[in-house]
Formats: sequence, structure tokens, C-alpha cells
Amino acid sequence: MRVATITRTTKETNVAVTVNLDGDGTHSRIETPVGFLSHMLDVIARHGRVDLDVVSTGDTHIDYHHTVEDTALVLGEAFAQALGDKRGIRRFGHAYVPLDEALARVVVDFAGRPYLVFEVPIDREMLLIHKDFPFALVEEFFKSFANKCACNIHVDLIRGRNGHHAAESIFKAFAIALREAKAVVGSDIPSTKGVI
Repeated sequence: MRVATITRTTKETNVAVTVNLDGDGTHSRIETPVGFLSHMLDVIARHGRVDLDVVSTGDTHIDYHHTVEDTALVLGEAFAQALGDKRGIRRFGHAYVPLDEALARVVVDFAGRPYLVFEVPIDREMLLIHKDFPFALVEEFFKSFANKCACNIHVDLIRGRNGHHAAESIFKAFAIALREAKAVVGSDIPSTKGVI
């Protein structure tokens, strides 16, 4: 089983994550003080077909930034640990996901190199997903995940006007791309270098 548990405690947050990459996404416990973050983590579990146990607390009386960032950092690190040497994985994954008027494309490469491309045009209607959740935190989540997982993520919002729809289509596309990239399809390390 490809399972990892990571905890991180700072003066701003306390985050504990267990990830089972070989789960089915239905055996998850997600407890955060940020409702939209919890919803998106559930999206990752269900559509990515991973079992997640995420418990985080943070200084949400200041804002949601630290909690979202640190939860993504710990989640990314747990994914990296669970993937191990990445032997046999497909490595690459991509998905297009619509949600009403929104359409997102996400491509993932478990390359061992952290990089995020986030091409999401934001207009005034999309600045806030929720009164306390600015759309900028979506990019922060993926940047933090990419840095700790050491993966390459390209996010493109092809179209969208509603911030909630746009963000959720991005997270769903990310989940499906993860599901594809983590799939075990062979026995070799998927790199011409022999290591990732």
C-alpha cells in the first residue's frame, strides 16, 4: 500500500495528513475550519480515488491563507512520500472538467521538479469564491502542493465566469489528473534518467 502520514505544527497552523494512494476515495475524514477547502479536499479524494485523512486548524481569525497554504504543503509532502521512488507509475496525467459555464484543464507530471503554471484570468466577478475565500488561495494551494510534492502542474481555466464553478472545475480536473498520473502501469521508473 502506498500510504504516508505527515504532520506540521507552526505558530499559525496545525496540520495532520494521511494519504492512501491505493484507496477508492470513499474512506476519508476531512476536518478543516475552512469550508471551501474541506469541500475541495473531498473532491480530490473522491475524483482522485485516494483516501485522505486531513485534520487542520489555523489562525482563521486572521484569514484563511495560512490554513490553506499549510494544508496543501502537508498534502503535497504526503503524496511525495506515498509515491516513493515512483516505480511503475504512469507519471503523467491530464483532465478536462466542465462545471456549468466553467471548463478547466489540468496536467500533472510527477517529475521530481516543482513547477506551477496557473493560467486563470480573473475578473471582478471571480475575485471571491466565498466572502472569506479569495480566488488567489486556489493558486496558493496548487503552488504549495507542487513545491512539496515536487511535481509539475499546469492549470488552465479555458472559460468561466462564476468563481465557485471555476475553482471546483480546476480541483476536479486536478483530482482526475492525479488519479491518472499515480496509476501503476508497469514496474520501471518512468524516466530516461532511471530516477525521478
